[in-house]
Amino acid sequence: MSRPESTPRAFRPHLGLLGRRNVGKSSLLNALAGQRVAIVSEVAGTTTDPVEKAMELTPVGPVLFVDTAGLDDVGALGAQRIAATRKVLERLDVAILVAVAGQWSAFEDELLAELAGNEIPTVVVFNQADRLPPGVSAAAADLLARLERRAAAVMTLSALTGDGVEALRWRLKEVLPAGSGAPPAIASDLLPPGGLAVLVIPIDKEAPQGRLIPPQVQVLRDLLDADCLSLVVKERELRAALDRLRQPPDLVITDSQAFLKVAADTPPAVPLTSFSVLFARLKGDLPVMAAGAAAIDRLRPGDRVLIAEACAHHPIGDDIGRVKIPRWLEQYVGGALAVDVRAGREFPEDLSPYRLVIHCGACTWNRRQVLYRVQRCQRAGVPMTNYGVAIAHSMGIAKRALGPFPAAQEAYLAALGLRG
Repeated sequence: MSRPESTPRAFRPHLGLLGRRNVGKSSLLNALAGQRVAIVSEVAGTTTDPVEKAMELTPVGPVLFVDTAGLDDVGALGAQRIAATRKVLERLDVAILVAVAGQWSAFEDELLAELAGNEIPTVVVFNQADRLPPGVSAAAADLLARLERRAAAVMTLSALTGDGVEALRWRLKEVLPAGSGAPPAIASDLLPPGGLAVLVIPIDKEAPQGRLIPPQVQVLRDLLDADCLSLVVKERELRAALDRLRQPPDLVITDSQAFLKVAADTPPAVPLTSFSVLFARLKGDLPVMAAGAAAIDRLRPGDRVLIAEACAHHPIGDDIGRVKIPRWLEQYVGGALAVDVRAGREFPEDLSPYRLVIHCGACTWNRRQVLYRVQRCQRAGVPMTNYGVAIAHSMGIAKRALGPFPAAQEAYLAALGLRG
């Protein structure tokens, strides 16, 4: 079995424990883990902020549990804890709605409906079954039957004694969406068996000394796992590297910031894309984001644009999201834009002021959370694109950058009113 830290959190199914205070969410997490990973007590509200725990869950595999504060918390601090818990819903692959055995009310009904509205598969768990008298009343049987029609599964167990916990583990495996936890193909599916990819990696000033940034590492690992060949160069070395090859590579992948030079140095017959475009496909909806880039043509000076970054990092003077993309957009539009930047899990509730949302590659997030934002933008009628696609469009090479992805290229051209 692999070590818990060997699988990136972004590739682990996210399972959230939700419910009222003091129903045993943290106790259930400890029972599933087989060790004490969360603090438990009889005091309501012991868990304050969402607590993440990566682990190997038999028989599921690598998962990320998110233990949350009670959604019935009170007071000013309680309201903040509830808000933090609701943000967790954006990234859950499965929700575990925990209630006390024998207790169910309109509160749980509404929470179950909210989870269904967000299309999150939900397992209802009645905890503390050890405190119930033997037998099941007619009312309890009716409730279980009703919930089984609304939830992915309904179970009764005791986190204290462990009765039913093993069955929950197997049920979670059944409930997880198909393919959850399987290593996704990032670029290897674009190459033939044994194919060659050239990775153009400028030395990014924001990357820690002696390290590459996560998308570059993850693409390289994906190619190695698929037995593909990889050649890594900096942008000024690309032309010389291509000249030394006996035959053209099957794919060139570049940092989006080097798109223009790499496109000029790469023969037109060689497929070309970027790390960011690959991650738009991996983490989001590439055809939607490709079509969203066409909205750049409709921007006018003074329009408001949202730049959304998944991770919080210390920006440098020429930061890609805060400086370079706004500069390229303003050059393209021919005037100043009102650009807002939101980092981490901060995302405006009201998107109506924006004419466009541009999201980073979200290399540290799971796909569910990015798709949630895509859906938010669609509901608000605001186009959404991604760093790499937006940069390619502003430089006039988006059609080529989307060439390896026919459906996305078609969506992009259709949004522009063009044909392939």
